Amino acid sequence: MTERIAGIEIPDSGLANEATELIRDTTGPLLYAHSRRVFLFGSLQGRRLELAYDPELLYIGAMFHDMGLTEGYRTSQQRFELDGADAARDFVRRHGLSEESARIVWTSIALHTTPGVPGRMEPEVALVTAGVEFDVLGMGIDCVPTTVRDEVVAAHPRPDFKRRILAAFTEGNVHRPESTFGNVNADVLAHFSPGFVRTDFVDVIEKSAWPE
Repeated sequence: MTERIAGIEIPDSGLANEATELIRDTTGPLLYAHSRRVFLFGSLQGRRLELAYDPELLYIGAMFHDMGLTEGYRTSQQRFELDGADAARDFVRRHGLSEESARIVWTSIALHTTPGVPGRMEPEVALVTAGVEFDVLGMGIDCVPTTVRDEVVAAHPRPDFKRRILAAFTEGNVHRPESTFGNVNADVLAHFSPGFVRTDFVDVIEKSAWPE
């Protein structure tokens, strides 16, 4: 039976169901529930804006978007967004989706912490970011009725979410502080990682190898 939450149909393909099981098993309850809310809130924003999007691609992007924060990437030195994007791209390729679909999924995850850019791209890319911004930052929250938001949260609760998601961002990035240069997670490490020193863009320019 097709699952619906807040009027949004959860994709029920083999690809989507396998992604659900994989993310549930590897990310834990916090990130799993957050990722499902990202899909739901992104879909609600897509409906409000009358965007034509592929629900399956949006679902994969939403479900994998924080994969890079998990234990399996504790030795990675690239941006956590790229870890999740690479994993999602490999996942959809294994299932025979087109390279265009793989590119869209990859981009939706790689850019989800890059404000302003995703909204100018494909709807699936824009809506992963919109779902993240809605759930984490409360952006656009007044555009969705309280009763609808409550239905999403009833299905996927967010107990102590602000503190817990900040802890997840910290744990997922503390071993690779250089990767947060130009990234919102530099703010997280500045708050929660003792001794963290931001890379200063002006210093990088002024101390570059160029002689002038």
